[in-house]
Amino acid sequence: MGRRVLELSEADPKGLVRESYRIEGITLGECRSIFIDWALSLPVGAHTPDALRRLIAEYGLAEPDHPMSGVLEAALTAPEAPRRRGGRAARVAAEPRAEG
Repeated sequence: MGRRVLELSEADPKGLVRESYRIEGITLGECRSIFIDWALSLPVGAHTPDALRRLIAEYGLAEPDHPMSGVLEAALTAPEAPRRRGGRAARVAAEPRAEG
């Protein structure tokens, strides 16, 4: 059984994304800030990828060059798996043990 399609009011409960597309000359930084507010406004348990897809379908496809479209697309892309960069545990394991 598939997921139901989210209503726009569920995907953007406060209308933050809708309003971002209406702001003339909005910057990428402003869109990122609005995105954070949007993410925090989603109800607990909301399926964020579904909400993002709904918003992209509603606004992003019509305005692919808008900075918010890029922010929404980037949010939908899964981040790379974290890689170990080192730290104490890696150094301790690599250090030779002092004898006697």
